[in-house]
Amino acid sequence: MSVTEASSSSGSVLAVDVGTTSTKAVLFTTTGVVLGEGDRGYPLAEPEPGAAVQDPETIWEAVCDAVRDAAGGTRPAVVALSSAMHGLLGVDDAGDPVGPLLTWADARASGVATELRRRDDALALHRRTGTPIHAMSPLVKLAWLRRDRPSLHAAPTRWGGVKEFVLGRATGHRAADASCASGTGLMDLGRRQWDDEALDLAGLTADRLDPIVDTTAVVGTLTATAAREWDLPSGTPLVAGAGDGPLANLGLGAVRPGVLACSIGTSGALRLTVDRPAVDPRGRLFCYELTRDRWTVGGAVTNGGVVLDWATDTFGVDADTLLDEAAATPPGAAGLLAIPHLLAERAPRWDGGLGGTFLNLQRAHGRGHLTRALLEGVCLQLRLVLDSVRDAGMAVEEVRATGGFARSAFWRQLLADVLGVPVGFAEGHQGSAFGAALLGLQGVGLLAEGADALADAADHVTIAETLEPGPSAAGHTRRRDVVERVHDQLADVVGELRASGL
Repeated sequence: MSVTEASSSSGSVLAVDVGTTSTKAVLFTTTGVVLGEGDRGYPLAEPEPGAAVQDPETIWEAVCDAVRDAAGGTRPAVVALSSAMHGLLGVDDAGDPVGPLLTWADARASGVATELRRRDDALALHRRTGTPIHAMSPLVKLAWLRRDRPSLHAAPTRWGGVKEFVLGRATGHRAADASCASGTGLMDLGRRQWDDEALDLAGLTADRLDPIVDTTAVVGTLTATAAREWDLPSGTPLVAGAGDGPLANLGLGAVRPGVLACSIGTSGALRLTVDRPAVDPRGRLFCYELTRDRWTVGGAVTNGGVVLDWATDTFGVDADTLLDEAAATPPGAAGLLAIPHLLAERAPRWDGGLGGTFLNLQRAHGRGHLTRALLEGVCLQLRLVLDSVRDAGMAVEEVRATGGFARSAFWRQLLADVLGVPVGFAEGHQGSAFGAALLGLQGVGLLAEGADALADAADHVTIAETLEPGPSAAGHTRRRDVVERVHDQLADVVGELRASGL
């Protein structure tokens, strides 16, 4: 990494990654060496069918604890933020939450999403904002609140996500970074402004959203109150940072043409970095900003590690045991196929209509077969996204992967087998946090400005392991075709079951 020399008191950068189920804080030197880490989890509540919400105060406490653990009383030159995208949180005049955070996984707006997708201008809106019309989108959530829960829609002074909340409480200044803003469905990608048509659908005026800033912008400095909670010096600058997906590309060094980033945490995604905004003609992919001259194009799947979490809860055994049993099960799980849509699925169809399904379940199938089929199903959904990227005319020469799944040797190899391409794994698992650190360094002048400087810095990411597809790759390609047919043939049946309550 090429950075300017920094004094010993400012020779570190603290990256805070506010994720879906935990906050991770990582203290790096300006050359990318990890000095300290902190990690605090929090629950995802489901108070009613389709809901997936969190308590923002619990998240704030987790951020404070993770930062204290990672920083250890040091004086970083800058703090930079990463966060999960697509959350929706209303706040009052003081910046305090009005109700829970609606996460990307909240599916209660699915009916409104279906209605909006039927509009003649739906694809034009998708292309202009880069965000598919889906229940995950803050635009769609706001339209749902406006129609079905108008008092909740009207109550907040401002709307934003978890990033705006943390920035506001930490510095006293609210801002929407252009990366997270590009994932709301409310921002015109080309103009980098809130979109008038989207605002109208959401029932908002622009003054109820925060100003859009660059991902390298210094939003403010740490207040005295926040400094005590974080155990950092007051006056420490905070850089806005970006969404965790685009930052994973940067943190993996996947910012050159043809290098695709794959991440599997609670959810999953495949993203390719491009030098101009682009959405494929069929509307299967998203486009989110990383910096002023870099965007990520790809697709997100809702069901990643959450599928393994469900299996551990359902079967009553730990994840390691399930992974061992799945690894001991032959590829294809003895003819058992899982469609692991436990939460409303996203890419590449974005309709969320097909629920979780096991096909060809037989008496001979045991726990290992079910677990393997579920994990194969997650990877097969990502294969559909990979094929959509290729169909859109984008070359994929290399795949790099990150996320909690990479701790499992079995799951790493399974991903390579199902995608049918070599997959590289970076040293360490701080992809999004390292990406945020690079933006933070650039924001305070410790890294040269411009996309080339970021790409040069990201080139120093070490790929510790590259896995080639194994003999089962051909079979997984055939199963991928089956998965696509299953969706076509069963989505209407599942929709009828849901509508009738049978």
